Amino acid sequence: MNVDSLDGLLEKLNSGDHNAAEQAFLTYEPYLRKVVRRLLPAELRAKFDSIDVVQSIYCDVFAAFREGGMRFGSVAQLRAFLIKATRNRFIDRVRQYQTAARLEQPLNDSGSGRLGFSREPRPSESAAGAELWERLLELCPPEHHELVRLRRLGASASEIAIQVGMHEGSVRRILRELSVRLACSSPSPTEAG
Repeated sequence: MNVDSLDGLLEKLNSGDHNAAEQAFLTYEPYLRKVVRRLLPAELRAKFDSIDVVQSIYCDVFAAFREGGMRFGSVAQLRAFLIKATRNRFIDRVRQYQTAARLEQPLNDSGSGRLGFSREPRPSESAAGAELWERLLELCPPEHHELVRLRRLGASASEIAIQVGMHEGSVRRILRELSVRLACSSPSPTEAG
């Protein structure tokens, strides 16, 4: 995006336009993910992904804009705020997972036969999965249901694109936008408890 369109986006954002908040997120999301990936140590890559951090920041910032609690004087100020918020959230996540990563030890082959773990999901996990699937379908336009169903079955973006007759980039964009909508529609920990 050029500077003029970013300035126009900032005006809409400061006026509380929800579409502008989503567009701002989509504009800055790749850059913010790079910030997280550069900081993410190898031992924590299995614990969380850069998109987890960026989406949680987006939901908080979106809520603050909706409540009218944030205003930015320039695009540079918005970008600096998003970078700082992303780094702070990243540090929180690292602190959360560092102890677990340090204490975890792989199971050795000789002891794993005695544990009796089931590969099947627990009933509560099945119920949570069904509820998530229903929410996904509610958030998704009917014309994208097949795309989401294929993703649920494990198809890659390129496989989905071939099957539904879309460009692979369009499939990725639709899935990313849906994940943002899903993340923002989920109750926050304070609302859920």
